[in-house]
Amino acid sequence: MSEETITDTTLPPVRPWPAHDLTGVDFDPVLTELMREGPVTRVQLPNGEGWAWLVTRYDDVRMVTNDPRFSRAAVMDQSVTRLAPHFIPQRGAVGFLDPPDHTRLRRTVAAAFTARGVERVRERSRTLLDELVDELLQDGPPADLTASVLSPFPIAVICELMGVPAADRHSLHVWTQLILSSSHGADISEKAKGEMGAYFAELIGQREGATEQDAASLLGAAVGREEITLEEAVGLAVLLQIGGEAVTNNSGQLFYLLLTRPDLLERLRAEPEIRPRAIDELLRFIPHRNAVGLSRIALEDVDIRGVTIREGDPIYVSYLAANRDPDVFPDPETVDLDRSPNPHVSFGFGPHFCPGNMLARLESQLLVDALLDRVPGLRLAVPSADVPFRKGALIRGPEALPVTW
Repeated sequence: MSEETITDTTLPPVRPWPAHDLTGVDFDPVLTELMREGPVTRVQLPNGEGWAWLVTRYDDVRMVTNDPRFSRAAVMDQSVTRLAPHFIPQRGAVGFLDPPDHTRLRRTVAAAFTARGVERVRERSRTLLDELVDELLQDGPPADLTASVLSPFPIAVICELMGVPAADRHSLHVWTQLILSSSHGADISEKAKGEMGAYFAELIGQREGATEQDAASLLGAAVGREEITLEEAVGLAVLLQIGGEAVTNNSGQLFYLLLTRPDLLERLRAEPEIRPRAIDELLRFIPHRNAVGLSRIALEDVDIRGVTIREGDPIYVSYLAANRDPDVFPDPETVDLDRSPNPHVSFGFGPHFCPGNMLARLESQLLVDALLDRVPGLRLAVPSADVPFRKGALIRGPEALPVTW
């Protein structure tokens, strides 16, 4: 596709983008083709209506996600082509707000997710992880690393940060899995979202005079001061809780990659000082989701590389594609543990940049340290092709990660 201005009569073709169940860290072949076709293409996903623009170049992705001419709130009033079979956004939910409302709502929990807030849960997180690894070693090989460590650890950490009692962790995990899966149908997903919302409404309602620094207490205090509504607080709490479990899938892919690339694993064992930088490179490389996430709507005509995005048009960005832009990441298909700088956009960009990015990095570093240092000889217990990956999921990751040592 040329970079000359495209008129309505010469729009690029609409490319169907099926939701293939991909395994391992295989990059989506359809996305690869779309990246080759040009910086701005048109796609049709399996659900919703019509087509949407897709931008894949790093600079364009950052521009669209940070430009007020592209609105998340406007998506509420439009049926956009999408991956998820069900679309049940709640009005006032932070994912569908634009600044200044979005900024106001995010500010209420910012303290829990700053470097200081994350540092507050570091030692507790390390203790929780050590207990899980103790059990893993005590039970002996073989083991399912997902079930024994990679799933319970992020659940415990996000519940700690949110202020959710340990006894309620299992319920929150079950609801999250039902919400994130596309294979159960809209009714079951909506019921789970409603139950999680009701849970947080009660928890936050109990904490309107709280002074603690966990997220539920911060939200309760903000509701008590009438800075936000209870409905807004609940929407944000649900989003943060669900997002906290993304670490399970990301770390599953991260360890799958390391366990199928002994050269990377051995280097991280031998050079612990490079681990923080290496983890950023692994996060850049891992294709953590299927297709694309939430769309935006153009509020006016906008030109991107000579292509006119019309007012009212839906548009998606691909962070996965941006992380493979050769103009920003030389030799992007290579896992380069020495890559620096590494300005990847795995946690998004702009106002909707993931608030849990520092927490996710902390968890990833604790997991790498604990499993590489405490479980020497950690390796896959089955051929790599036999590791089962989640089917019908919006977020990619292994269903189980059979290991031995």
